[in-house]
Amino acid sequence: PEGRLYQVEYAMEAISHAGVAVGILGTDGIVLAAEKKITSKLLEPGSSEKMYKVADHIACAVAGITADANILVNSARLSA
Repeated sequence: PEGRLYQVEYAMEAISHAGVAVGILGTDGIVLAAEKKITSKLLEPGSSEKMYKVADHIACAVAGITADANILVNSARLSA
């Protein structure tokens, strides 16, 4: 239909509503921060995690689509 790819448009729209994640390295520590946006009243608070513990010495913050990030986090947990 008119050369448009609706799946790509929907994905770009979903990413534009995603929160931001930032990591800061200091001289004596690391700070991870993630913005948690509730885009729908149907989502229950706390159901969408942005911070993950990969191992005892590894953590990560997620920005973007968390379903995609879950696969990467699980892969990182297996590798750690």
